[in-house]
Amino acid sequence: MSGGATSRASLSILDVSNLTVRIDGQTLLSDVSLTVARGTLHAIVGPNGAGKSTLVNAILGQIRFDGRILAHWRRNGRIGYVPQSFAVDRTLPVTVADFLALTRQRRPVCFGVGRGAARRIGAMLERVGLAGFERRQLSVLSGGELRRVLLAHALDPLPELLILDEPATGLDQTASQWLEDVLLAARDRDDVTVLMVSHDHERVKRHGDRVTVLDRRVVADGAPADALA
Repeated sequence: MSGGATSRASLSILDVSNLTVRIDGQTLLSDVSLTVARGTLHAIVGPNGAGKSTLVNAILGQIRFDGRILAHWRRNGRIGYVPQSFAVDRTLPVTVADFLALTRQRRPVCFGVGRGAARRIGAMLERVGLAGFERRQLSVLSGGELRRVLLAHALDPLPELLILDEPATGLDQTASQWLEDVLLAARDRDDVTVLMVSHDHERVKRHGDRVTVLDRRVVADGAPADALA
């Protein structure tokens, strides 16, 4: 772990021990163990089919597994999640504000977005570089824009652990730089632990505190320069 990570993280937020996932007789993950230190950016890398998304789904409780996953919460115990893909029904007239308001106000969004929720949504969108997108239809957003909306949703309320599955997919160079800035601000300013699946080794080397290399098992785990060697 890099020196910066050591100063930020004195305790783990997530401990995965001897995790094995078998589906339909096929072993997708075998005896995976890793520790995610609090206040760090921890990257999961590996080839296609290595089990990266399977590991994320196990942590989120979406699939059955053998082994143990322990979370050590200090604040709200909230997990923010940005999936690798998100299907949008192109026939539904849902705006960005409608989508973000679903979990931020009590009244149904079909009756409109309340003033309090509208202010909060405006601030959320500004944070992810989409100011003024409230009335855009979800169905017309590009893949990169939709990913930003999902990140805005994941960051409010502020989570203790933010999990992202290939967050740079569909982003151009400018948007990728924006993503870096948002994630680093979440880690360094807001004390959010970031667990990120990524294929971008250069980004991981620049900003990652620790890297776990998967290929259905843990191939390497440590500081980026060592794990990616």
